[in-house]
Amino acid sequence: MVSEREELAAWLRLLHTPGIGASTARKLLAAFGPPQAIWAQTQAAWRQVVGPRTAQAMTETPQNVLTLTEASWTWLQDAPAARTIVTLGDADYPSALLDTADPPCLLYAMGCVDRLPHLPASRALAIVGSRNPTPQGQINARAFAHSLAGAGLTIVSGLALGVDGAAHEGALAGADPAQLATIAVVGTGLDRVYPRQHLPLAHQITERGLILSEYALGTPPLNAHFPRRNRLIAGLAQGTLVVEAAPESGSLITARLALEQGHEVFAVPGSIHSPQSKGCHTLIRQGAKLVESAQDVLEELRLPDPFAQILLARASAVPEPGLLALLAHDPVSLDALQARCGLETAHLQAQLLDLELAGHIERLPGGLFQRLVRA
Repeated sequence: MVSEREELAAWLRLLHTPGIGASTARKLLAAFGPPQAIWAQTQAAWRQVVGPRTAQAMTETPQNVLTLTEASWTWLQDAPAARTIVTLGDADYPSALLDTADPPCLLYAMGCVDRLPHLPASRALAIVGSRNPTPQGQINARAFAHSLAGAGLTIVSGLALGVDGAAHEGALAGADPAQLATIAVVGTGLDRVYPRQHLPLAHQITERGLILSEYALGTPPLNAHFPRRNRLIAGLAQGTLVVEAAPESGSLITARLALEQGHEVFAVPGSIHSPQSKGCHTLIRQGAKLVESAQDVLEELRLPDPFAQILLARASAVPEPGLLALLAHDPVSLDALQARCGLETAHLQAQLLDLELAGHIERLPGGLFQRLVRA
């Protein structure tokens, strides 16, 4: 981990010099050793590795590096037990990321940082999905995370709205207090939380998990950062579970990256009428494992299930009386439901309101109703 201001300054100068991306930085590190050794070389030596234009840019220190160094060093010193910056090649660097094609040169971490060196991908599962899930998708994400964290897995996700947030919440609720419950990989600097609605959740994660970023402090939530951070989500876990995803969802990027890294991909099936299920159905057609319970995931990963089977997406085997028994798990319109039950409109609407207030159904846009299944 970074322990000296000068070391930090050398790393930040390397990564913020125009023309030097992660790939070029790794070439320089391979050629000369750590950044302080790189900056001790001549321009002619740099030119042999990166070419004349980049070598010329390396002769000047970027204007923002001094300010960024001071801010980053202050950030570290304000909470040394809960914040760290690890560099590529450090003993504390997560070994799982070293197996990815593009490991970040610097990794900022906040929370239970003493657990950072001990992050085996074999005990972690990524759960990702839509930022705008259906009510049932939200429930499924939280329930899967709760059960799998209870089975000893660390849940990895991206702190986004929707499925990501539900997965973090479920993991925090289900994990043993001594366990690393969840890891959030974010697309901003760690001095800010995005989205702001997840500020309380981020605080909970730092108490029982980790928040990681490859981006420098002060980095805003730029669109390009989120697909890029997905490779870290996939890399930190043995497998990736997609709960709900539209056809062009960023969650499918995470799934593809997981496959490229030789990791398992799982998908939860949904309604054929729901746009949020189409991405999962595409993954299943392409060979992803269809899962309906936490036990399905544990069996595929060859991990022991300490609990009895928990069904998350199936109806109860015991028939339920009344209107609820007529509600399938696909969204249904008022007219279609009225045709099933034969009730007068006013009476039907009153019963639907009672079921909604009791948390048994959810009212969806377009005048649709959907039954909710809770683990």
